Amino acid sequence: MSSVVDPLLVLGLMLNFLLCGTSRLRTAINASGLQGALLGLLTIAVHGAPATRPIVVGVFAIAIKGLLIPGMLHRALRDAAIRREVEPFVSFVTSLVLGAIATGAAVLFADHLPLAPQHKGSLIVPASLATVLVGFLILTTRRKAITQVVGYLVLENGIFIMGLTLHDAMPSFVEVGVLLDLLVGIFVIGIVINHINREFASLDVARLDTLKE
Repeated sequence: MSSVVDPLLVLGLMLNFLLCGTSRLRTAINASGLQGALLGLLTIAVHGAPATRPIVVGVFAIAIKGLLIPGMLHRALRDAAIRREVEPFVSFVTSLVLGAIATGAAVLFADHLPLAPQHKGSLIVPASLATVLVGFLILTTRRKAITQVVGYLVLENGIFIMGLTLHDAMPSFVEVGVLLDLLVGIFVIGIVINHINREFASLDVARLDTLKE
């Protein structure tokens, strides 16, 4: 495994904390896009020696996770004319504390897992678990639909990192299939966001509680 894997994972974890603590939606979208681009580089790095399959998958991941999906979210942000996440269900300071606890718990839990020898001492499994937990935290504690989409992206990034532990056994079409599923899901979520904004002039999901049959 390449020596740059752990530094890339550390950067990904730092972005998790940025996502937990920022109220600016544009910053959250950019951070999730940067994290997606890092995963593309990570896909190439975990294979060690350069090879065609990981390079293709890595470039594909960067294009979708780092460019295409953030571009779609920025467009939704412009259409919605909002800038900040206001009054989340859990404060940003509390989110940072919970994110730190989740990261520490992920590191401790990973030490007790029966990992393959090449993953012993690596951050790939702890980073995967921590990213999944942070994504779930953002998904469940934010009011704005766009921020919740970002949380979903972060959660999926954690799953993607875990999948890289099986890079020798996982064919490229499976990895690409995961990315395509994500792309379809984002298109669907984008349509939902567009309809919510058109009908209610707000992306605050708390207001959906006021709907009556």
